[in-house]
Amino acid sequence: MTHDTKLIYADHAGRFYARQYGFPPMAGRLFGYLTVCEPEQQTIAELADTLMASRSAVTGAIKSLEIFHLVRRTRAAGERIDRVSLDLDGIEGNGFDAKVYADQAVIAQEGLEVLEKAEPGRRAWLEEMAALSDFLSERMPDLQKEWHKRRDAIRTARKKK
Repeated sequence: MTHDTKLIYADHAGRFYARQYGFPPMAGRLFGYLTVCEPEQQTIAELADTLMASRSAVTGAIKSLEIFHLVRRTRAAGERIDRVSLDLDGIEGNGFDAKVYADQAVIAQEGLEVLEKAEPGRRAWLEEMAALSDFLSERMPDLQKEWHKRRDAIRTARKKK
């Protein structure tokens, strides 16, 4: 994969994550680039140079991605610079956290109480949100187990290569 191809991919990832998840565009670009860069660990200066961005923009993007546990910073003993890489364990994020969905259901139920006397059509969105949130909070533990089984198979196969 050429350098230009990696940058085009990073731009596509940046647009996707900005559109789909509300990431700042630079955070999406950085995340995309980190998935394909060599070496896997990069300094902030290297990332800024490659992505043609300021160091402060890259640092801000790193902070955004750290919140979601998608990247990690490391520093070797005696070094004065951080190296940034993907956080493989963070890929799951809060997606499987049943409590998040249960909390979302509680919020939707509170909204339904606010709209207690409203027309059924006005309550429809919150009713469906509450039902979806309940459904997801019930299903997430099983889905997470299924995912861990599949992930472990992928990791086992990778080690055999």
